[in-house]
Amino acid sequence: MITEFFEKKYGLTHASSQNLIKGIISTVILNLTIMLPMGLYLLLIYILINPLTGGEYIEPNLGIFILMIIVAAAAISLAHWKQYFYVYNTTYDSSVEKRINLAENIRELPLSYFERKDLSDLSATIMGDCTDLEHVFSHAIPQSIGALITLILMAIGLFMFNATLSVALLWVVPISFILLCSSIKFQDKYNEKIVQQSRLISDDVQECLDSVKDIKSYNYEEDYLKKLHNSNSGLQKARIKGELITGSLVTTSQLLLKLGMLTVIFVGIGMLINNQIDLFTLLVFIITSTIIFVPIESALIYLAEITMVDIKVKRMNEIESNVMSGGKTDYSVSNYNIHFENVSFSYDDEKEVIHDISFTAKQNEITALIGPSGGGKSTVSKLSANFWNPNKGIVKIDDVDISTINNEKILENYSIVFQDVVLFNSSIFDNIKVGKKDATDEEIYRVAKLARCDEFVDKLPEGYNTIIGENGRLLSGGQRQRISIARALLKDAPIIILDEATSFLDVENETSIQEALNTLIKNKTVIIIAHRMRTIRNVDKIVVLKDGKIAEEGKPDDLYANNGLFTKMVDIQSKSDEWLL
Repeated sequence: MITEFFEKKYGLTHASSQNLIKGIISTVILNLTIMLPMGLYLLLIYILINPLTGGEYIEPNLGIFILMIIVAAAAISLAHWKQYFYVYNTTYDSSVEKRINLAENIRELPLSYFERKDLSDLSATIMGDCTDLEHVFSHAIPQSIGALITLILMAIGLFMFNATLSVALLWVVPISFILLCSSIKFQDKYNEKIVQQSRLISDDVQECLDSVKDIKSYNYEEDYLKKLHNSNSGLQKARIKGELITGSLVTTSQLLLKLGMLTVIFVGIGMLINNQIDLFTLLVFIITSTIIFVPIESALIYLAEITMVDIKVKRMNEIESNVMSGGKTDYSVSNYNIHFENVSFSYDDEKEVIHDISFTAKQNEITALIGPSGGGKSTVSKLSANFWNPNKGIVKIDDVDISTINNEKILENYSIVFQDVVLFNSSIFDNIKVGKKDATDEEIYRVAKLARCDEFVDKLPEGYNTIIGENGRLLSGGQRQRISIARALLKDAPIIILDEATSFLDVENETSIQEALNTLIKNKTVIIIAHRMRTIRNVDKIVVLKDGKIAEEGKPDDLYANNGLFTKMVDIQSKSDEWLL
């Protein structure tokens, strides 16, 4: 029951929930063992004052007291060790598990998710939110719940000892918690603002890192710093307001707890005067009042942290909810023809960017997608690789609806060369090997040569073992693109998508690499997105997209003869006689 609650609320595994419960129990045991010295202190007081109240004098046994002190110290040490193990060691193990599961979920997210989300936001969730959860599971929850359970157990013992004084001591506890719990809505409001402002700053910093060259070249530093200052000011104001509200309520609650000592003194003295209790009973409650609220004061502080973590968990659950679950892993096709059948698509319920498109990209043919900017070329290519699912219609490989196939399994059939190349902060050799993990050195060097990588690699100090920096920052755009092409050549998948694969190359290198691409695309289904008309002269089929619809479709020469949109695009870039040649 309790484990299921923690699993559902915080997304923990069954084992992690059990460890959290063990951490709470060990915290309770530790809190109770810490009371042992107070028990010894009270026992000594009883022995000393018993003759003063008419009782029999008891001779203190020093040896027994020393033994009891040793036993108490050993019990406290053992309780500390157990509490540390279950609260900290197991929590950090659970945190590792949580991060791995989160990373696994991110790996299984549809690629469309990453186009909607900022990378800084995802990084903050993995690093910052997980760290906050660590603290909650290692401190806030065990300490808070452990303190409440400890208080209940001690309250039961005190009520059995004297109910009237127990009420006088403990009446402040429910009032303190009611006051703090009534403020949760206000805390949630400001916690949400703090998270939003923190994400905004992360986005601004990430934006600066990504566009620092533009910021400097256009002398935008002052305006950008002003923007960042405003974001920081917003976070500062949100934090101050949140801390003032939470801090004032927590402080007020803690002050109310102090009233318990005063009321137990006043009530106890009155009862002592009226001979309703003896002096020892009064001293028991006065001494107990100095220590019983210490765990509760910590619990009041942590309660605010526990309420804030709900926002973090919500963000993690959002990632998990977007994971593309299921999908067939076993399927067979007789060919790799890609069929678009009455496909329509819009981003996040906005206006349709693709409307009722139908065409076929055949195997052993090159299909080029061209058209004005915003016509839907990139969207069509992403739909063909199942980055997004259509709102209407079906995208199929042969007769198989790709939306029914496991996302990772379907992408095994694709080699994709994006215009915006993404490389890793590793060696050139390792970046090419991404295309095929079990590739031999000979295979990697062969595709690198085909992609003309050797022309610049030979000039680098460590050749193919040269570390190229984050996203290949030490290389030019053309060099990065050649590595991406080599990677695609190495994968040698049956379906190829080329998104302006040679856009960063000069004419000479573009011609050479086109020859390598001709090797890549033999017997494959190839979809090319192109803006340069010369790159599609020899394609088998052209699909001209305009305003999300197919404006024209056919062979290059036939389309040019129709004197339509394709003809106008060709004539803008080159003379008509050059095209016909």
